[in-house]
Amino acid sequence: MTSRNVTLQVNRGSHGTTRVTEAEMPPLAPGQVRFRVERFALTANTVTYATTGDLLGYWDFFPTGEPGWGCVPAMGWAEVVESRHPDVSTGGRYYGWYPMARYVDMTVTPTTDGLRDEGSHRAAHAPVYRAYTATTRDTLYQAGTDAEDRHALLRGLFLTGWLAEDYFADNDWFGARRVLVLSASSKTAIGFAHCADARAGIEVIGVTSPRNHAFTHALGCYDEVVTYDDVAAIPRSAPIVAIDMAGSGPVLASVHSHFGDQLRHSMAIGRSHHEAPARVPGMPGPKPEFFFAPTQVKKRVQDWGPRGYQERVGTALSGFVAWSSSWLHVQHAGGAAAATATWAEAHAGRVAPDIGHMVSLWDS
Repeated sequence: MTSRNVTLQVNRGSHGTTRVTEAEMPPLAPGQVRFRVERFALTANTVTYATTGDLLGYWDFFPTGEPGWGCVPAMGWAEVVESRHPDVSTGGRYYGWYPMARYVDMTVTPTTDGLRDEGSHRAAHAPVYRAYTATTRDTLYQAGTDAEDRHALLRGLFLTGWLAEDYFADNDWFGARRVLVLSASSKTAIGFAHCADARAGIEVIGVTSPRNHAFTHALGCYDEVVTYDDVAAIPRSAPIVAIDMAGSGPVLASVHSHFGDQLRHSMAIGRSHHEAPARVPGMPGPKPEFFFAPTQVKKRVQDWGPRGYQERVGTALSGFVAWSSSWLHVQHAGGAAAATATWAEAHAGRVAPDIGHMVSLWDS
């Protein structure tokens, strides 16, 4: 079977620069499968996989073999259309990380839930990043195009927010009962706030831009919403913790400077402000700590057992996805030109917080 691939690649040194490549797919090797990538979520978070690609290894997920150009991974859905693995049939559909492309070949091993990418270039990555979950065995799967779209857009981001909130709760909020959420209109932040708001005794304060203030306030999961310029007006009379989705050094420095010793923990997660400097030296208060979600997953699986963990995740995610229909509007884009334009829009930060882009390299 001959397949012609179309791929959207990103310049590793200038992430706003992209190119579209076309090439014939090579014959599959024994043990490999070929995925036809149906569609994937392209969000501000997808852009952070490029901005942190060297630090966290995202460029290694789907290497291009060409210096300076990379494939950014994105969460989405794909179907096995060709297989040279004796235990993997064609026709199966899987949720996981895919390149922004029409096809991708993988060397796989079947698992309880689906498949695992066994490529040597993936060996250093956490198991969660190498897992492809079959729709027929996914305890979190919800059928239907809209449900699948919302899972691709929100599932990974919500689970990061859910795990971050669980980490704070697991540590008794480091003695604080207030949490400051930077880049509060981002989907990971909304997931975090949705969970924290349901927990008694925690005040959730969102920080966002003037443009997104009304949207963020209307969500109802923040007790208070302020703009970045108004952080200094927040009372510093009681302990507080911060979760930073923005990744802007100057913004985080203003938080540390204002709260000082009252800031009991500073968690770093994302970089929605990817054009801003990432760090400002000499900030007072605690050293920002990067939150690595798989570590908390491992701890909770040990605490609750695999089934207990999945049950808790399933309940929380299904509630969040259902709630998202009240504020998140899904838009579809098909073809190389539309995918390129959507990347440019996301990279420039022009996507409204109530929009979720589902993209395909297949023409609409």
